[in-house]
Amino acid sequence: MPSFDFTSEADMVALKNAIDVAARQIENRYDFKGTSAKVELNEKDKLITLQGDSDFQLDQIKDILFPAMEKKEVESTKRLDQQPVQKVSGNKVKQELKIKLGIETELAKKIVKLIKDAKLKVQASIQGDAVRVQGAKRDDLQECIALIRKQITDFPIKAGNFRD
Repeated sequence: MPSFDFTSEADMVALKNAIDVAARQIENRYDFKGTSAKVELNEKDKLITLQGDSDFQLDQIKDILFPAMEKKEVESTKRLDQQPVQKVSGNKVKQELKIKLGIETELAKKIVKLIKDAKLKVQASIQGDAVRVQGAKRDDLQECIALIRKQITDFPIKAGNFRD
């Protein structure tokens, strides 16, 4: 019976590369000279830390970082969970961006419900942080992929692990 999985994995190599590119641009920008502006990646905790002198400077850092991320991996900024801006010693600020990996339970339930409501001849089940879809025909599975890509636009989802 043909099947495939809906997953959501971040390409950490591309993400690290994008952050390095953004860090170099921040270092070389004239208006950031002599400031505390920087961007760092903590790969272990899946966390990006932005530091700057003001909220405005944090926004400028994001304007550099997000296009660099999108260039390396499409829709990668949609998987970021922006934490509130924190005041650090003096007048400095920092913000953490958590990288969400895998499909959360709420989104997985929404995907399964969309598939069932469409009355396609496939079965969907939640498998940890992925959603497995099985069907008798490949065409039904491809129709399911098209449906989910059209409906879920706020989080990057990939269809993979296709088996016959």
